[in-house]
Amino acid sequence: MRMSEEKEEGGCLFCRIVSGEIPSKKVYEDANTFAFLDINPRNPGHTLVIPKKHYSTLFDMGEKDVGRLFESVKLVAEAVRKGSGADGLSLIQSNGKAAGQVVSHLHVHLIPRFMNEGPVSPEAILAPKKMPEQVLDKLASAIKDKMRPQRDSGEIKFDF
Repeated sequence: MRMSEEKEEGGCLFCRIVSGEIPSKKVYEDANTFAFLDINPRNPGHTLVIPKKHYSTLFDMGEKDVGRLFESVKLVAEAVRKGSGADGLSLIQSNGKAAGQVVSHLHVHLIPRFMNEGPVSPEAILAPKKMPEQVLDKLASAIKDKMRPQRDSGEIKFDF
């Protein structure tokens, strides 16, 4: 079952926040996006930016809507970094359960980062995987092919 087909008990949590049914610490709102402080912050100022319209994942959105979302992400990210006094900022956006998405409404985490916490990059979460040159060539080719809408040869599986 795809995340977009799942029904959350009581409706989508983030849709309920956008509608005002559930209170939030809103930091930004425009016609298309809504940003609010995370209730389980990883650091002070941890903010979520979401589209007001419900999309489960980035793959469900059209390019123009993605562009509008990320215009807001940049605007809010700059304010979060400056407002929290952070030394840096991690931007995290996960699509699907396998990627760690918990709420099935597209959202972008803006997490202020500080040098005194020993910055851990997202690359430190997953160990690097050594891949033979031919596997990298096959991956590059498969990705390029999927960018051409007229060529859809099905799913390709890789053993890492």
